[in-house]
Amino acid sequence: MSKEELGYEYFSEKGMMCSQAVLAAFRKECKLTEKDALMLGSCFATGMNRGNVCGACTGALMAIGIMFGQQKMGDQETRINARSIADRFLKEFEEANGSCICNELLKADVTTPEGVKYCKDNNLFKDFCPLMVMSACEILDKIIKEELSKKEN
Repeated sequence: MSKEELGYEYFSEKGMMCSQAVLAAFRKECKLTEKDALMLGSCFATGMNRGNVCGACTGALMAIGIMFGQQKMGDQETRINARSIADRFLKEFEEANGSCICNELLKADVTTPEGVKYCKDNNLFKDFCPLMVMSACEILDKIIKEELSKKEN
């Protein structure tokens, strides 16, 4: 099963939130249990509940941090590299989807009852958000493979 399919399954079939779905799709690469991935990703959906950075993106950023992030104090090289990978992910997600901001993607303010109603009335959480999960998984999978390939060479 591809990462996009796995992310879709977590989101649409298992009822997880976007941030959980993306992180859980990469849980093995991150050396996380399913439970830990779901718990870690549980507070980042709908742009951290504020319509900010899309939860699918934050799930991907968590995976990048776990896999490539700074582990030791003073290790500037790893810090710079992880931030570069995160920046690349966000740029590619924005290029593919027009934004990485939840409210902009949904064209609604999810912090208001009217915005949530708009999203529900238009099936955005059901039909649009899974596309963002799949996009994040596809982009992240490609980036991870490229980064791991660099380390092998």
